[in-house]
Amino acid sequence: MTVSATAHRSAVDPGDARLAAELERVLGSTAPASGSAAPGRGSTAADVSVAEFDRIVAGVDASHVLLTPSAVVTPRDLEQVAAVLRFAAETGLGVTVRSGGTSLSGQASTEGILLDTRTAFRRIQPESGGDRVRVQPGATVRQVNARLLRHGRKLGPDPASEIAATIGGVIANNSSGMACGTHHNSYRTLASLTFALPSGTIVDTSLPDADRRLAAAEPALHAGLARLRDLVQGRADLRAEIERQYRGKNTMGYGLNSFLDFTEPVEILAHLMVGSEGTLGFVAEAVFDTVPIASSIATALVFFPTLDAATGILPVLVETGAATLELMDAASLRVIQADPAASGIIDDVVIDGHAALLVEYHGRDDDDLAAQLAVAGAALAAAGAPALDVTRDPKERARLWHFRKGLYAAIAGARRPGTTALLEDIAVPVERLAATCAALQTLFDRHGYDDAVIFGHAKDGNIHFLLTEDFTAADAILRQERFTEELVDLVLGAGGTLKAEHGTGRIMAPFVERQFGAELYAVMREVKALCDPAGVLNPGVLLTDSPTAHLEHLKLTPEVESEVDRCVECGYCEPVCPSKDVTITPRQRIAVRRARAAARAAGDTALDARLAAAEDYASVETCAADGMCQTACPVMINTGDLVRRLREPNAPTRTIAAGLAKIWGPVTRGAAVALTAAKAVPPIAIAASAAGRAVLGTDVVPQWTADLPRGGARRAHASAATGDVVFFSACVGSMFGPEGDGIGAASAFRLLCERAGVELVTPDGIDGLCCGTPWKSKGLAAGYATAIEKTARALLAAADGGRLPIVCDNSSCTEGLVHALENVGELDGAPVSLRIVDAVDFAAERLLPALDVGERLDSLALHPTCSSTRLGSNDHLRQLASAVAVDAVVPDAWGCCAFAGDRGMLHPELTASATAAEAAELAERDFDAHASCNRTCEIGMTRATGEPYVHILELLERATR
Repeated sequence: MTVSATAHRSAVDPGDARLAAELERVLGSTAPASGSAAPGRGSTAADVSVAEFDRIVAGVDASHVLLTPSAVVTPRDLEQVAAVLRFAAETGLGVTVRSGGTSLSGQASTEGILLDTRTAFRRIQPESGGDRVRVQPGATVRQVNARLLRHGRKLGPDPASEIAATIGGVIANNSSGMACGTHHNSYRTLASLTFALPSGTIVDTSLPDADRRLAAAEPALHAGLARLRDLVQGRADLRAEIERQYRGKNTMGYGLNSFLDFTEPVEILAHLMVGSEGTLGFVAEAVFDTVPIASSIATALVFFPTLDAATGILPVLVETGAATLELMDAASLRVIQADPAASGIIDDVVIDGHAALLVEYHGRDDDDLAAQLAVAGAALAAAGAPALDVTRDPKERARLWHFRKGLYAAIAGARRPGTTALLEDIAVPVERLAATCAALQTLFDRHGYDDAVIFGHAKDGNIHFLLTEDFTAADAILRQERFTEELVDLVLGAGGTLKAEHGTGRIMAPFVERQFGAELYAVMREVKALCDPAGVLNPGVLLTDSPTAHLEHLKLTPEVESEVDRCVECGYCEPVCPSKDVTITPRQRIAVRRARAAARAAGDTALDARLAAAEDYASVETCAADGMCQTACPVMINTGDLVRRLREPNAPTRTIAAGLAKIWGPVTRGAAVALTAAKAVPPIAIAASAAGRAVLGTDVVPQWTADLPRGGARRAHASAATGDVVFFSACVGSMFGPEGDGIGAASAFRLLCERAGVELVTPDGIDGLCCGTPWKSKGLAAGYATAIEKTARALLAAADGGRLPIVCDNSSCTEGLVHALENVGELDGAPVSLRIVDAVDFAAERLLPALDVGERLDSLALHPTCSSTRLGSNDHLRQLASAVAVDAVVPDAWGCCAFAGDRGMLHPELTASATAAEAAELAERDFDAHASCNRTCEIGMTRATGEPYVHILELLERATR
């Protein structure tokens, strides 16, 4: 009889203060000396928390399992990790290491100590001209590949979650992906590993005497691994079974192929670490052999009338040498078709049982690629299959892959609110995939999973399928149990593996012995006992004593706000979030809302109140509301939309704010005068702002600092009655003056237009107009409505009813205008249809061709903004930068600066954290100039780097004098 074990998000204890004190004591003695060579950052302080809020937000990952840790520790170096591991071994407390939280099988969840390595272990160091890369576990796959791009190389593993999946998880799960198969997965491309064992012993396999050192430090472990090696290699039947298990992708259990592939115990151990899901040790650093980026690539989306037809053609396509073959069933295609961004891809297909393959070929050069495509075309024609209609356009290829990489989260995001998404991962021999998919669909029908979806890496016989379940339903657990039993029989009967790349986790741990047999399972048990005799590393993961582990701690997802209900907690948003290192991330903000909803449903008003109190600063005040999370989210959630609503203040404040919208001109001039005056008497200004913050609060009164500029000039400017374009100079440029002796973006744009022969029209009353962002960002709905209606009317008149385009000189204000007009919709019963263009785009398309650029700068550091990213202006921004500088560099660590209007003045710690990595990278070399495309972002980056940032238009104006 199965016992239902759903995980209620409000089931969290108050926290053990004694445990926190013990961990702080242990970690307090591990501070490294200055200049320590430890792989971590070398900071002397590790964070320890047992607070309910911190444990709830840290405990959520992408899987359908939910456990709340007893303590969250953020270590700063390897010694601190080793100290926690020793403490756990001595006390018997479980400890789980976690970074990106994108794992899908429950392996990153724990009720014990959670070690969060996402902040400290991010170093990336290409070596040997990029042929190898040394990387720490907190770096994401995308970040590593960005550093390797200049060398024409990339990592072998290419998981679809590469935007958020970290190297720690890639190693822990032996990640592969869409193109790498088993030839270039984590196991095959690993060159060396540095890791800590539960005893605290640190092993570095790159050392020439690494095996001798392991024997000296851990004699029982060394001898035990040698004994197991001899056992496995000495038995033909065991060798044959291991070779069968690992002929394709397989991440079930420990990687026993290590005993066949290596001789030295230290290398066996290093490769057992790959795919061990944090149950054997902590990986602190890895060196990978990289793979070349193909110089010639062609991609095609090929449609088939049925899933059987698509899977049936796979052996033919595999023989042609296709680099990737990604399968998508009808349900997958419907999700893609419903996405507005997919316009033009499958608009004309009426999906009814269809399937598709995303096919890609990689060539050494154009001739090699052409030869491959010719072979593929002939093979498909001979098989009576649809022809390949390939694209080599990088943007179109990227668009196709964007939909495939975000498919899991997009499908899961379309589920019914309040249900939980479950993603499974199996592999069978390619020739048996068609029959397996057909049998899977029968299973779905038999168990009532009408919304099940199939997709995956068909080249490897590796498919994923997604189910949604309401675990509060009476028969949900029993249905899941019966379905899983039949699934296990189906996959193993087809000679397949129950996990191909997502890791065993908790979800398939009860079935490891059934897949491998008793003898090989015993070998795995002994590996665990040798490495972790106390059983404290990630207990219950990969190996388990519970036959129902896959039915325990199942995540419930209560409905909260409509803006975020479709979140599947995949974590794709986290790397781009500017508050990720100072407070929390979008996924965690949503987790708090769900925990509070669960608390209220359970009648625990005290917990709800405590979470609400912590939420104010960590979630609401320090959210930049920049929308970058939406650029990474497969289901297009902008958590800032929710946060802005949560910021809505009390009625008197709303009334005052609405009044300010009517007198915005005097308000901006007053702010400009105040900034200029403050610049003249810095000590008084600093004291005044500090006093105001102390009395009224840090989320109300901005902090004035000496690095803020003087006030700007009025926006009103003489213009002809008609012209070529309406120029909406942003009020932010009026409040904040230019950097140093610069002229500012507005003046630069006017001069550039004059040189290019473009006549500008200035809207009447422009000094009192605004895109509405100052009100919108603070949840001031009435003031926002007043401001945008006033602006829309003025722009409609200036643009001659929409005949002229409207150009804005600050990217955040351009985006603000776009949203403002969307929200206005119509005026006086007539729709408002105006074309808003950012000055960067206008300059690249209209002005640059008409200008003569003189001497170029040697180098330029360029900072795109969150708004230029969301507007799609970054290519034009780079084009302008390249026009004025020989070497225009966007740092690999670029991200939103989080100045966010006044947010960087209200909470300077937010901007300091968000810009730290980018500033550190920029400090490694000198640049002739620094540029961006938004005035407050320029202020934020000037503060972060100590270098003067100006609008890119100012540099273009100087270069064309």
